[in-house]
Amino acid sequence: MDDYYQRVYKVVEQIPVGRVTTYGSIARYLGIASGARMVGYALNQAAETNIPAHRVVNRNGELTGRSHFPDDTMRERLEQENIRFVDEFQVDIERHLWDPNEEIE
Repeated sequence: MDDYYQRVYKVVEQIPVGRVTTYGSIARYLGIASGARMVGYALNQAAETNIPAHRVVNRNGELTGRSHFPDDTMRERLEQENIRFVDEFQVDIERHLWDPNEEIE
């Protein structure tokens, strides 16, 4: 399991500032098409690290991982990176999506 988590973290570390990706995109990149929840579990363990887990949202752009951040820091961090929101807890996914399947060689 630790190896899988490390592979998730390696992908998340490559998400550029001002972009987001989805749990499912990371899972597909790692070859585990139905593993979006596993990506979430890995990122739950990363809350106290420097891994930019705040840049990972669900397929609709919703901040489903925000409960693992103190207060409203997930949204605050994204706003500091000039991420636009279409709703209180939903980023403009079409504008900011970074897909590791297209970006990482």
